[in-house]
Amino acid sequence: MADSKPQFVRLTGHRAFTQRLVLATLSGKPIHISKIRSTSPTNPGLAPHEVSFLRLLEAVTNGSVIDVSYSGTTLAYQPGLITGTVPGAGTSLSNDLIEHTIPANNTRGITYFLLPLALLAPFSKAHMNVRFSGPGVITSSTHSTGDLSIDTFRTAILPLYGLFGIPPARIELRVLSRSCPGPGGRGGGGVVELRFASQVRLPKTLHLNRKPGRIRRIRGVAYCTGVSASHNNRMITSARGVLNQLVSDVHVAAQYDPAPLVQEKGSTMKKKIGIGFGLSLVAESSAEGVIYAADVVAPPEGGVVPEDIGTRCAYQLLEIIAQGGCVSAAAAPTVMTLMAMGSEDVGRVRLGREVLGREETIGLARDLKAFGAASWGIRDADKEEDEATGELIVSVKGTGVGNVGRKVA
Repeated sequence: MADSKPQFVRLTGHRAFTQRLVLATLSGKPIHISKIRSTSPTNPGLAPHEVSFLRLLEAVTNGSVIDVSYSGTTLAYQPGLITGTVPGAGTSLSNDLIEHTIPANNTRGITYFLLPLALLAPFSKAHMNVRFSGPGVITSSTHSTGDLSIDTFRTAILPLYGLFGIPPARIELRVLSRSCPGPGGRGGGGVVELRFASQVRLPKTLHLNRKPGRIRRIRGVAYCTGVSASHNNRMITSARGVLNQLVSDVHVAAQYDPAPLVQEKGSTMKKKIGIGFGLSLVAESSAEGVIYAADVVAPPEGGVVPEDIGTRCAYQLLEIIAQGGCVSAAAAPTVMTLMAMGSEDVGRVRLGREVLGREETIGLARDLKAFGAASWGIRDADKEEDEATGELIVSVKGTGVGNVGRKVA
């Protein structure tokens, strides 16, 4: 008699936690993760943001089984169907929205949750409408963990979905309340709403192996919460001082918000949290679909003037552009995952050597292979061109899994 037990994909460690769970959900293969911070003497097991993501995953799927060991160092996950915004187990629906509350001890930016959620949304059976609220929502980038800001996610990540036949016009991202990291990098108090109505059967095959072109314009957002609005102008002026020497079309918007009020635990008093400021810059190339982005935020402990943030962000953007390729390091996991989940055809994308050589990119290739995807093909882009750029052409074959919910319907 054949063994009916599911065959788990067995991995170790907490690295790329959300990435592995997304791949398990998209491929339908159960996953077993062990040794999650097992050597940590003070905080072994799952972190608060990882537990929060598991609850979000349970809310947007139907039939998922999540089993966590007593110590929190071992996780077994059997994925269910990606249903989106429909009533189900663990789902709190309000005005056609899934309400997800992030705890106050969260140290990750909101894009830690939005990036994997946006990867699941095109393969959902229904629209994916989620509102993130609570004392732990951080909409800015994070100084310690390197998460993107909500502005970079909206301007540099979401437009890339259009390259796969997923219309960005049907993707709406609302920032109802902004926040920066609170004391010690914990908590924020922001409110963000994602409405993803672009569900597809299969993403289109991507061919983005042309030259990245020249930078034609730079856009950005300077934001501050709970501090003087003049911080925005100071960041913008210092950033333009660097960028205007290279590009004439530079426009950075200023966004000021009051610091959100969060109720203290065990008290009726409210306190201001999420005070800070930061800058997000996005460079658009003359080639369609080529976008570079940079993010810098003031550390929660302070000690940095707005001029330093503006100058640092401008130079960071120039470094990212200098890495080359058609996809930046921040967008590479999203692009490569969508390529792997597309139709059974070979797509091609042009990447810089530094982007492909990053630990996160190599780890994604290994994780994709563990879930049944084909290995990547890599060749030098200079062989096809006269000038030496040092860039690489990466070929990715789609698995053809697609949207199971739409197939059933």
